[in-house]
Amino acid sequence: MKVVKQLSVFLENKPGVLARLCHEFAEQGINLQGISISDTVDHAVVRLIPSDPAKALSLLESAGQLVVETDVLALPLANRPGELAKLAATLAKAKVNIEYAYGTVRDSSALLVLRVNDIKKAAKALKK
Repeated sequence: MKVVKQLSVFLENKPGVLARLCHEFAEQGINLQGISISDTVDHAVVRLIPSDPAKALSLLESAGQLVVETDVLALPLANRPGELAKLAATLAKAKVNIEYAYGTVRDSSALLVLRVNDIKKAAKALKK
């Protein structure tokens, strides 16, 4: 488990916008280690975990993008039934709310990204 920087960017919800952003990151040597996209009517909220958060933030802000920087937890999990249930129960017992989550699975492992209401309390509870 580690605390990582996530950037939330509000992009126009139309073809090509995400492609341009990703192309710009690639040109600057910024790799995306995580991404989640939620759409609304006019805009999309793109949550990114870039390899170089400071450089990505600077690039986005210089392009006039609205960006919010947030600390989130990146948690490796075993890819088997019940792992998320145990994690959620541990956080519930510690009175930590999961505000949102996204992740991926590959073979026997998974990576879960969590935004919680109290990151210090969550980290403490999950270390036990």
